[in-house]
Amino acid sequence: MSEIRVRIAPSPSGFLHVGVARTAIINWLYARKLGGQFILRVEDTDAARSSKEMVKSIIDSLTWLGIDWDEGPIFQSERTEIYQQYIDQLLESGNAYRCFCTSEELAAKRENAREKKLDYRYDRTCLNLSAEAIQKKLDDGTPNVIRVKVPEGETAYDDMVYGRMVKQNKDIEDFVVCRSDRSPLYNFVVVVDDYEMGITDVIRGNDHQTNTFKQILIYSALSLPVPRFGHLPLIFNQSKKKISKRDKAANASDYGNEGFLPEAVFNYLTLLGWSSKDDREVYTVAELTEAFSITGVGKANAMFDFVKMSHFNGEHIKLKSNHDLALMVAPLLIEADVSTKYGLETRWHYLMDVIGLLKDRATVIEHFVERGGYFFKPPTEYDPKGVKKQFIPENADRLETLADRFEALEPFTHDGLETTLKGMAEELELKTGQLIHPVRLSVTGMTTGPSLYDLLELMGREETATRMRVAARYIREKV
Repeated sequence: MSEIRVRIAPSPSGFLHVGVARTAIINWLYARKLGGQFILRVEDTDAARSSKEMVKSIIDSLTWLGIDWDEGPIFQSERTEIYQQYIDQLLESGNAYRCFCTSEELAAKRENAREKKLDYRYDRTCLNLSAEAIQKKLDDGTPNVIRVKVPEGETAYDDMVYGRMVKQNKDIEDFVVCRSDRSPLYNFVVVVDDYEMGITDVIRGNDHQTNTFKQILIYSALSLPVPRFGHLPLIFNQSKKKISKRDKAANASDYGNEGFLPEAVFNYLTLLGWSSKDDREVYTVAELTEAFSITGVGKANAMFDFVKMSHFNGEHIKLKSNHDLALMVAPLLIEADVSTKYGLETRWHYLMDVIGLLKDRATVIEHFVERGGYFFKPPTEYDPKGVKKQFIPENADRLETLADRFEALEPFTHDGLETTLKGMAEELELKTGQLIHPVRLSVTGMTTGPSLYDLLELMGREETATRMRVAARYIREKV
């Protein structure tokens, strides 16, 4: 077991939760940094809540994030016979026993303890039943569960994140590992699976810390080697509560549909609980793999912030080539009916130039369409607030005159456009902005955007002049 072997084990009862996605990333980085193996296991023993659709969704989400695996997916539902063999081993060793107490009896005991304001733990009613008594109950078909016999003393382990963790065994009741229908419970199957799959390091959320003590007791009861454990801080929402499935941030499967790049999400989720020695934030996946160390994981719970993740996304957009971004943006422009497939294919370099002009301001991929559709299609309406402020009657003639000058400009470049506009502003004794803003509104339909002179140069002489004249008519007719 010298080779590092880690796993991620999502339950297909829903989408890929952001916490599971972050855990998958940390395990993947740990394995890749140390030359180990990363295994995908699907915990689908809850047939009523699991579905093939969710399995596909989880696998698709992991793949989108760039997470690959060396083994799997391995399905727990196909391993039932293996679990029963270990249940039998527990019983034969005397480290577990059958409990015939009914749910009504246990409920009455819990209520009695509650009334006396005592902590309830199973009182081992069935621990010392004779072999004959047990056999008679089995022959009579009396339902029973399997409980682990918790030994005296304490259970301890060295957590890779939290250090030495100790729990007194007197505070752990003889817990159930197999239901009366012979289906094993989570704490038992996870031990069997991790042992059978040679898992050396179990890295998961710190909400599993309580489970860890019980799992170590199971390892001991089965005389199996105990893996190393490391627990990650939880991810909270803006209300400082653990992210639930109802939170917008919870569904990692949706990020791609919302315009996020997988490498940006990978980067951001990694830093929810982990940091490097130099406090750097923006990394490529390759850089994260090189920089990663489990010692960088902190103990404090992390806060998920969509605004901050958008910032990360914007930084990763800047790292992308214009060509790669154009491949992502082109289908969105077609879908929005801003351009056609043929139109983009014949003006590919123009599209890349548009991407280059806009990408410093984009934080999600959709921004290239929302904030740059005018490069491919004239505005059909103008920003209402902009109209009220910039489309004043006197600006109709100003736009017409400036359009004439732009049309005569040679060459049609940033510097020439700037000189021409500033020259006219001086002639009319206006501030430069008094011409810049109505020109931008007339050409783009918007009040903000990239450098006006850059966008006009890219859009071209004819298109620029035409749109300015259309806006001048709009002012005369409607303002």
